[in-house]
Amino acid sequence: MTVAIITGASRGFGRALATALAERGWDLVLDARSAGPLEDVAERLRKHGGTVKAVPGDVADGGHRVELIASAWELGGLDLLVNNASVLGAEPLVPLDRHSLDDFRSALEVNVVAPLGLLQEALPLLREAPAGTVISMSSDAATEAYPTWGGYGSTKAALDQLVAVLGVEEPGLRVWAVDPGGMRTDMLAAAEPDEDLSEVPRPEDVVPAFLRLLDRRPASGRYSAPSLLEA
Repeated sequence: MTVAIITGASRGFGRALATALAERGWDLVLDARSAGPLEDVAERLRKHGGTVKAVPGDVADGGHRVELIASAWELGGLDLLVNNASVLGAEPLVPLDRHSLDDFRSALEVNVVAPLGLLQEALPLLREAPAGTVISMSSDAATEAYPTWGGYGSTKAALDQLVAVLGVEEPGLRVWAVDPGGMRTDMLAAAEPDEDLSEVPRPEDVVPAFLRLLDRRPASGRYSAPSLLEA
């Protein structure tokens, strides 16, 4: 059996990816800050036959990160780490001249520091896995200059660089940053509450791109889910 840790798994893309992996028979360690919704997801996914551990907590908490890795170890190891949990820093988004520095620091902690901390804890298990893999959620805001997206986008740009360097430092692993494109999530609705999201893809529509990565295992690097789906 294969084991994955997915952060931010109680809703949106994290829940959609967890569902797809559970359907494939994966064992899962799921993280989110809200215990009730996370356990609801885990209970539904257990019906597919695999072991699903719900581990509520904040990825910015070092003790919680240790708990996630310990839960994977109890399942036999770790094959896939998905750094999906993230925060906007401001809801709704605001221009940089009005972006709270405290909120920006919080976004850096969750979007950049926490993924690195979790990676550091996870690497011993990932190195032992037959096909150790790391997926970190990026954004087109990491590479494009969109008004009001400067705070969030800069945290994702920093995460992209961490992924790029880790891919060079860990040649035995696959380390991918993936831009999912626009997704109809609560986060996007909070970022731009006046936007019509009815035509934006659902997370379930984007998950096949990530499954394609897992099946084909291309070189470490940065990928775009829309491009993967087109291919």
